[in-house]
Amino acid sequence: MQTPNTPGRLAAKIALITGAGRGIGAATARAFAREGAVVWATDLDEAAAARTAREINGHAALLDVREESHWVRATEAIMAAHGRLDILVNNAGITGFVPPMGPQDPEHVSLESWRAVHATNLEGVFLGCKHGIRAMKTSGGSIINISSRSGQVGIAGAAAYAASKAGVRNHTKSVALYCAQQGYGIRCNSIHPGAILTPMWDPLLGPAGPAREAAIAEIAAGVPLGRMGAAEDVAATAVYLASDESAYVTGAEFVIDGGILAGAEAAPKPRGS
Repeated sequence: MQTPNTPGRLAAKIALITGAGRGIGAATARAFAREGAVVWATDLDEAAAARTAREINGHAALLDVREESHWVRATEAIMAAHGRLDILVNNAGITGFVPPMGPQDPEHVSLESWRAVHATNLEGVFLGCKHGIRAMKTSGGSIINISSRSGQVGIAGAAAYAASKAGVRNHTKSVALYCAQQGYGIRCNSIHPGAILTPMWDPLLGPAGPAREAAIAEIAAGVPLGRMGAAEDVAATAVYLASDESAYVTGAEFVIDGGILAGAEAAPKPRGS
């Protein structure tokens, strides 16, 4: 178990992280705790949130980002315990690739699946920002929205995901401008991960074995830095945006993709190629 809440770049700051049970959310919770933050790890999977909280000696809570009542309950609990919220990381998200959501291309994706992806990825961020602003507006703070590289380019086989993440990108800027306009002292920025090796990729990569390793190698070959990223790569940027080091940064977007968006490598491959 790591030693949590030691003096650091986030000393004594109060942080709420959604989707903290695994992947980028869990890595961010660990990074924040190492830098001294008091972390509330939340997730739709309450047991997974509890595991993260135990690891960092933090707090755990069930939070379905699609439900406004969950946001009210979580922020009220934090305000009752600490009197303020300093950092909010809207990380929870889904790709739509997990059965039974079906195909995700623009022609065949169902309206039900489209709405389900947007309910978590975009409406969840909207609700998080709404209640984060209300909790932070008297003391200031930092809202960090996890968008995606897919929010900046089209993805033929993941239309709902790409559209939802583009919405996160734009809403981040609206929140940043609104909070500045109101004089709330709240900054809002977005992080855009690219090929980050987390459990979210499992439906595409498959189980452990040669086929999975070959798939990872194929993805890495298309990354200028030559590897898939780690959740910790994203967490490091979140620490910067949560800290006072980024006091003059708001409405900005940070791409963590190993250089993929630095150029246009290839046109889409035709079907059957």
